[in-house]
Amino acid sequence: MTDRFRITLGQLNPTVGDLDGNARKAREAFAAAKAAGADMLALPEMFITGYQTQDLVLKAAFTADAEAHLVQLAKDCAVGPAIGIGGPWRDGGKLYNAFWILQGGKVVARVLKHDLPHQQLFDEMRLFDAGPVSGPYRIGPLRIGSPICEDSWWPEVSETLAETGAEILLIPNGSPYHRSKLDLRMTHIVSRVVETGLPAVYLNAVGGQDDQLYDGASFVLNPGESGGVDKVMQLAPFDEIVTHVDFVRTPRAGVPKRARWRISPMNGSKITAP
Repeated sequence: MTDRFRITLGQLNPTVGDLDGNARKAREAFAAAKAAGADMLALPEMFITGYQTQDLVLKAAFTADAEAHLVQLAKDCAVGPAIGIGGPWRDGGKLYNAFWILQGGKVVARVLKHDLPHQQLFDEMRLFDAGPVSGPYRIGPLRIGSPICEDSWWPEVSETLAETGAEILLIPNGSPYHRSKLDLRMTHIVSRVVETGLPAVYLNAVGGQDDQLYDGASFVLNPGESGGVDKVMQLAPFDEIVTHVDFVRTPRAGVPKRARWRISPMNGSKITAP
């Protein structure tokens, strides 16, 4: 039985509308993940189109082209790690903000965003349909739950994922910056880790789009062995970074009930999060 699972995190800057360029960035990150022996490459929310797309995503030809790029990406990256990448998905008359899971040359799963933000900079309730709360997907030995951005700010989606067998939370984001935003994100994700007992990877995009600035500042958290939460890694804000996170299988004794896997503190000392 495999006792290690490596995820390559692509804290990267997609360009809205540049499907070819964003797919090229994904292939470059895939090459780095493959060279590092990763089991999975994770990329942020709506990565193939860039974020936010605003009304561009309502153009049927653009959405179909984005989906075609994702299918081709799966074929081009058939040998190596699985890929989790954000992009639109049109199913019948509905359009979703989705997290596509690519493996072995195929699309093997899609997670659909459930909680659509509709305040401040966001108008997703006008652009997308709310997806059902999805269960986890399996990559190798690991069952992964992926609440998409806003889905992780409230208990419902993460708790459902934990109850249906997820062993970690991998959270793709397009979360724009404002003052004290990192503290706000940390508060929400710490709550999800405490509630579910699962480790969490919070992966955010970087870059600028119109008046919006995406700061990255991705982080990974473990449930504390004696309660609380431990911050294992914090990526630098405003930089494009490709790095790797190792999960190790842990015996049940001495860890929270659901935490069969924990993030190994590869990159420096562990910090206790509030």
